[in-house]
Amino acid sequence: MASSSSSMSNKAMSSTKGILTTAASLAASAMLFRTIANDFIPSELRNYIFTGIKYLHDRFSSELTLLIDEKDGYSPNIIYQAAMSYLNSKISPSIRRLRVSKQDIDDKKFNVSMDRGQETIDVFEGIQFRWCFISTQVSENPRRFNKGRSLRMMDMEVDTELRYLELTCNVKHKDKVFDVYLPFILDRWTAMKNKGRILKLFINERKSWAPVNLHHPATFETIAMDAELKQTVMEDLTKFVQSKDYYKSIGKAWKRGYLLYGPPGTGKSSLVAAMANFLKYDIYDLELTEVKNNLSLRRLLVGTSSRSIIVVEDIDCSITMDNRRTPAKNSDDEGETVTLSGLLNFVDGLWSSCGEEKIIVFTTNYKEKLDPALLRPGRMDMHIHMGYCSPCAFRTLASNYHNVDDHPLFEVIEDLLKDTEVTPATVAEELMRSVDVSIALQGLHQFLQCKKSEANEAKHRANCTESSSSEAREESSVVLV
Repeated sequence: MASSSSSMSNKAMSSTKGILTTAASLAASAMLFRTIANDFIPSELRNYIFTGIKYLHDRFSSELTLLIDEKDGYSPNIIYQAAMSYLNSKISPSIRRLRVSKQDIDDKKFNVSMDRGQETIDVFEGIQFRWCFISTQVSENPRRFNKGRSLRMMDMEVDTELRYLELTCNVKHKDKVFDVYLPFILDRWTAMKNKGRILKLFINERKSWAPVNLHHPATFETIAMDAELKQTVMEDLTKFVQSKDYYKSIGKAWKRGYLLYGPPGTGKSSLVAAMANFLKYDIYDLELTEVKNNLSLRRLLVGTSSRSIIVVEDIDCSITMDNRRTPAKNSDDEGETVTLSGLLNFVDGLWSSCGEEKIIVFTTNYKEKLDPALLRPGRMDMHIHMGYCSPCAFRTLASNYHNVDDHPLFEVIEDLLKDTEVTPATVAEELMRSVDVSIALQGLHQFLQCKKSEANEAKHRANCTESSSSEAREESSVVLV
């Protein structure tokens, strides 16, 4: 028995040694073949041979592989977004590398996703689907994509990293993938987006958008503006989102433009946030000074999603309002700056029709500085004046900061506001100086009285100066006679 056991053990060891020897021999042969191929076979021929081998493998393989790129041209690929969201909710225990993030300390959950090169198996209706997340660095010379453009220009436009998903299953389930599996993932993603999702604020970084969570608390109930104007804006927004068929019937792109103008501190940015919260739209905050030229501007435009608000704040400071008839030294697309004509095309040109249900908002402190072409209907459809604090706006602020709807000082403060130019931001700052409503209102009352006195003194000095100038002109005319 002992000798028999020893004999079997020796045979097993011999078999193992044989397998290891064979594996080592094959590995050495593969290394030798690779070295010979790299040294003696031209790269073009090597690529041709390997392509042929891959073709034969794919020809007789029973597997179907789908490549799902992160972008479809310049636009986001919603299938990729939906699949990534779906896979992140079904992290397999077999995955050994994960990416973990958290934007807000108040979030109860971590954002967990697959790292590049990781695979996971999803079983759907008894069918196994293998997913692999792939991310590759782009090392190609950008000149090969377009020889007519400068290297510096193309460096801006070619992404440094390409991300995509590989979905693999048996080829006999091809119809199931397209008819059931992918639609299921898209429907689930849409439901997750609409159910308690966090709005996003996107900022542009040269050629792409970077998102952060948007937690701005502004709503139409809390924003300090005239009640009638507020209601008009809400009705206009509601009408817009319900007018898809109407826009299609009249042959117009489903978008709308709003110009918010008025002094600093009148709530223009807060109104944009209130619009986003009202519609549940993401915000794309476009900083034109960070945009290279018109070509980059168009790329950013097509990179925005439908059901979103595109905001350009302080438009009068963001772009030089040049004469559109003056010939440019460079072409509009590849010049060194964003031009007015490029901005006009951004608002209502052919590229503005990329995507649907978009709102474009411009803000400015000085409406008179803007080119009239930028203000016409079709570009800026509704002009909203954000003025100084009115009695109605004051009551909203008092309710927001002290939860009061009436007070003995309300009437006298409202009378002062009618004759004094102060912004809602200034009034809000005065109301925050004390948690006691009476003390806060008394402080605001004194502040407004001081502002009114200063305004009257300034007006008196201006009248005196004007009178002196008039007398001087009269004396001068008498001497001349």
